[in-house]
Amino acid sequence: MVGKVDHIGIAVANLDETLKLYTDILGMKLHGTETVAEQKVRVAFLPVGDTEIELLESTDPEGPIAKFIENKGQGIQHIAFQVEDIEAALAELKEKGVRLIDEKPRYGAGGAKIAFLHPKATNGVLVELCQRDK
Repeated sequence: MVGKVDHIGIAVANLDETLKLYTDILGMKLHGTETVAEQKVRVAFLPVGDTEIELLESTDPEGPIAKFIENKGQGIQHIAFQVEDIEAALAELKEKGVRLIDEKPRYGAGGAKIAFLHPKATNGVLVELCQRDK
């Protein structure tokens, strides 16, 4: 089902300040930024190997990233695994009794189809499935 780690999502309070660490200090290259209004986030992508670091800044104090930072502080928010067919993957997981946050895929940053598994079903880790059409 899982092909590879697509990206690691990191919740940050200030995207521009955090980018300085990743680009100026760590020498990573910024691939681009995007605002995903539906998810109330501003996102930056930093490729590393065959995966990416996805920095997430909330655009709304009531958004999920703002609430994550309020409860847990800045840091790793989720890990995303790439799948070839997200609808089939969700159906298979549902059939296996895995608790899902999203039973149907939704639009994600970078034009991906995404869906989240509930952390209670994944030992406390927020897992995202991600399908990128080539």
